Amino acid sequence: MQMDPAGFEAYEGGADPVRISEAAHLAARALVHHGRASEDPEVTRRLVKLADKQGLEAIAEMWAESPAVSLPGALWRLYAIRASAQRDPERIAQFFQAGQSVAQVSNVVAGAAEPPGAVEMREMADAILSGAFDGEFDVALERSAAFCRVVALGQTNVADDAETSKPEYASELTRRSHRLIKTAEDLEASAEAWRRGHLD
Repeated sequence: MQMDPAGFEAYEGGADPVRISEAAHLAARALVHHGRASEDPEVTRRLVKLADKQGLEAIAEMWAESPAVSLPGALWRLYAIRASAQRDPERIAQFFQAGQSVAQVSNVVAGAAEPPGAVEMREMADAILSGAFDGEFDVALERSAAFCRVVALGQTNVADDAETSKPEYASELTRRSHRLIKTAEDLEASAEAWRRGHLD
């Protein structure tokens, strides 16, 4: 059916993807770059309030569609890890403990970043996502990736134990483990891009 231009006026379009992407990048830069660059405690205080006023969930929604290796994409992954750790801290801690002994061996071999525990991971993500983080951002991304790898190993170990008694649960844990490994790879790539000055 052909429609003249006036006929389209009755239909309301969605948000412009270009504008959403631009807003996602601006919010990410405001939280990471400005928070790290400013020595003015008032600027830091305002950035900490940004997530509270706008709602971190609303800001994170903008980040969700961003490329994996981008500043908003990295922040989205940190947000998702933080949300998961807040939603079910006991289970995340269980997976972390189950994977930690195996991960320690691979850490020594590969020289991977020291993974934070579940509580430290939440605190680090909170600081980054509120603009209050003043540490080395690439190191924080690598430590977050290490956390994902440890939890993924734990999920794999638990899945192996549950394979005969709870095969569906074991399959779901295995799928989650693969997704976490992909998240870890994305965070590691973002850390490398940050070091090269290419993470935007």
